[in-house]
Amino acid sequence: MSEHPSGGAEFALPRSRAANERLHALIPGGAHTYAKGDDQYPEDLAPVISHGRGAHVWDVDGNRYIEYGSGLRSVSLGHAHPRVVEAVRRELDRGSNFVRPSVVEADAAERFLATVPTAEMVKFAKNGSDATTAAVRLARAATGRPRVALCADHPFFSTDDWFIGTTPMSAGVPDAVNELTVAFPYGDLAATEALLTRYEGEVACLILEPATHTEPPPGYLAGLRALADRHGCVLVFDEMITGFRWSEAGAQGLYGVVPDLSTFGKALGNGFAVSALAGRRDLMERGGLRHGGERVFLLSTTHGAETHSLAAAMTVQSTYTEEGVTARLHALGERLAAGVREAAAGMGVADHLIVRGRASNLVFATLDEEGRPSQEYRTLFLRRLLAGGVLAPSFVVSGALDDVDIDRTVDVVAQACAVYRKALDAGGPGPWLGGRPVKPVFRARA
Repeated sequence: MSEHPSGGAEFALPRSRAANERLHALIPGGAHTYAKGDDQYPEDLAPVISHGRGAHVWDVDGNRYIEYGSGLRSVSLGHAHPRVVEAVRRELDRGSNFVRPSVVEADAAERFLATVPTAEMVKFAKNGSDATTAAVRLARAATGRPRVALCADHPFFSTDDWFIGTTPMSAGVPDAVNELTVAFPYGDLAATEALLTRYEGEVACLILEPATHTEPPPGYLAGLRALADRHGCVLVFDEMITGFRWSEAGAQGLYGVVPDLSTFGKALGNGFAVSALAGRRDLMERGGLRHGGERVFLLSTTHGAETHSLAAAMTVQSTYTEEGVTARLHALGERLAAGVREAAAGMGVADHLIVRGRASNLVFATLDEEGRPSQEYRTLFLRRLLAGGVLAPSFVVSGALDDVDIDRTVDVVAQACAVYRKALDAGGPGPWLGGRPVKPVFRARA
């Protein structure tokens, strides 16, 4: 088994290519998440994974990679983390799903609310879409209003119609549903207030990621809180990404602004399926049994409280707080960002390969000769990273990385930047693409 791909022109993944064909024959899109599709990678260079440990994964061709963005940001402690695996194994030996709640559900709820003290109640589910849609339904029930206002600058909230209808992949979503979702720009309180005024008394909630690739402008989140209060709508923070990566209590814990409802997932389970809807007791109780009002079908999932996933979540939270994982993610990200920027500058492509975002959640942009975002140059860059043993659809770090991994990554980035420079000088990356360019996830045609 080779430790790294050769890096030469002969780099190929024949077994992964065959496995991708099997996947496409059996699974629409060849993957269970569109962001994992082979269209997101250079042609015939989409590795199919055999296994992973820590910050490394191996493909079915026997190549080892340093991995970033693990599990779409969900595996923040590293693959097969021993504390998490042991907690899961312990619960599996005791049974994982029963006809009545397990005491583990109470333990997990207490642990979560101690970690996110801005919330008063929590309900667990399996994926982020269910949690965000439950928040929307709850907001509509509480306010009696039909419209959802979402942040237009954030890429994803749910697989459900209220969001998917706003994307280029809106096939199957009725126009009547689309009309109930409106959008506001991030960081612009005046535009948001204008939207709420235009639809006065119609907007049930404002839903957004409190922070992503840019820090919120000073006073923005507090201003949004005030707008929601003034217009009588529910403020929902989607903390799927910011949860644990910004602080153990998410962005709300870091910036000190309390939403009415918030949703967590991804890092919460370190790869195990668990998400959470949390928030104010008076809102959350509408989905319960101890109130006199109209009932809300909030979340009711057969597998939502599997004990092993809740055990994983509790262990993740303990590990973060006891081992200072968030601080480690930031330190690793800062080292990586500095190295990548230095490598890009050294090869004369600092204006074309851009690293942005919070250190714990880095992404990169690839720009063409005119400074425009380019899928072709992204393809070139990803191709060279893969050939150097780096699997990086983003530069989102996990806590399992070490300085050797970061330094190796920077070396590979420097080699990729040298090719990037050649392509810029040649007027285009065509000769270095090796096939069709990578494609955006949200597009109307396959």
